[in-house]
Amino acid sequence: MIQLKKIEKLQGFEFWKKTLKEACFVVAPMVDQSELSWRILSRRHGAHLCYTPMLHAQVFVRDANYRRENFYNEVCEEDRPLITQFCANDPEVFIQAALLAQNYCDAIDLNLGCPQMIAKRGHYGAFLQDEWELLEKMVTLANEKLSVPITCKIRVFEDIEKTVRYAQMLEKAGCQLLTVHGRTKDQKGAMTGIASWEHVREVRKAVNIPVFANGNIQHLSDVQRCIKETGVQGVMSAEGNLHNPAIFEGLSPPVWEMAEEYLEVVKQYPPCNLSYVRAHLFKLWHHTYAVCCVRLQIHQDLREELAKVKTLESLVNVSDQLKMRCQEEIASGIDTNKESSLPFPHWICQPYVRPPPKDLSAKGNSHVSQEMKGCQKRALEDAKMSTQILSKNKQKKMSRNPSKNFSPDQKPKYIKCEQCGNPKGNKCVFNLCRGCCKKKSFKEVANCSSHGLKFKSKADAIKAQQDQTDTKTEIEKDCSPPQSLQLQTTKLPTGDMP
Repeated sequence: MIQLKKIEKLQGFEFWKKTLKEACFVVAPMVDQSELSWRILSRRHGAHLCYTPMLHAQVFVRDANYRRENFYNEVCEEDRPLITQFCANDPEVFIQAALLAQNYCDAIDLNLGCPQMIAKRGHYGAFLQDEWELLEKMVTLANEKLSVPITCKIRVFEDIEKTVRYAQMLEKAGCQLLTVHGRTKDQKGAMTGIASWEHVREVRKAVNIPVFANGNIQHLSDVQRCIKETGVQGVMSAEGNLHNPAIFEGLSPPVWEMAEEYLEVVKQYPPCNLSYVRAHLFKLWHHTYAVCCVRLQIHQDLREELAKVKTLESLVNVSDQLKMRCQEEIASGIDTNKESSLPFPHWICQPYVRPPPKDLSAKGNSHVSQEMKGCQKRALEDAKMSTQILSKNKQKKMSRNPSKNFSPDQKPKYIKCEQCGNPKGNKCVFNLCRGCCKKKSFKEVANCSSHGLKFKSKADAIKAQQDQTDTKTEIEKDCSPPQSLQLQTTKLPTGDMP
């Protein structure tokens, strides 16, 4: 494992200029997607700086296998500059994780931007953005304890002034570089909408550290316009990069060229989790069998094959078949693009754009490029739940269980737990969910056959065993000779026997 010697700790713009080499084109931290092989591919096509996938600080500290498989195995001299990102909500745990990683990267990033439900349950990411005292402590401690700079990636508040104060608080605590995703934590999924470059611009004006912008980046022209409108030092791309790794070169190459090069990099830098490779191929070939092109249903058989295969060689084979079919389609002169809303033929690397919410699209936000008005996501499922518009996952479930019903109106109504509101156990003696039942059963030393809890039975067994032990001890005591009789026992004389 390569451990690079660290030099003096640089700060702010000096850090950006010397360590990050004035990085302008940045590949975002993406869970299970910005692994080493993808970072190497992106660097070969114009990326200046890459982030690791988000790592869970608590797991990173306690699990050596997690550290090895998700970080140490991916240390590579070609993969620099590199920023390692952690999610955390405990200052001490965050510092412990960062100390384990700092010798193998150029900075440590604190994730304050993840808006997903898993972040809400784990209480990290964008769901910490209202806990300024905690965040200030985490960033201050990191700035004091680490030998590399601490950076942060945030989402904005709806109020620009509050967003600016938030950024200034992080800067004051010791943050040396700030990435601003111009969406709120509620802008996700179908409500993703358009990122606000106005928020990013105001933050950039208010702080004295380098700022990267994230959001609305689908083409190189978007990068250039973002820098011009916001004044940021760099621009970060996530989905745009996943669908076109050559985005920072300003190119839109054939999909098979990127797929083949990526698969070669995977072979060159093992090991790489097969699920990561599969996910990347799905993204790259998305438009060739996309659900949004319902009328075309292009190469759906190979899409299903790609989802089933279990080896890297099989994934390579499926990608080669897709390439061959696309080339045959090109040679035949068939124009499939007429029937789709894609700006380019489906075999060309191009962005996938979620349709913006109606209120935002009606305002005609100036940040949306013409190319972004192309491909649309599939329509939402209607009340009838026709199998033709069900998601692939739900269609698979229905094939296994034809009687399964996905209509929310017809789903069974569960009786709620009396304490927390979660569904209660059907036969729970306390009418509680498993979690609440376990606490109550433990406290009252009771059983619940519905949840398989046997606190009373175990207590009775322990008591019976103790009673049996006590009884045995008393019997042995009764059977032993009196102590006075033992003292009267005389010792035979030594010597020859008569």
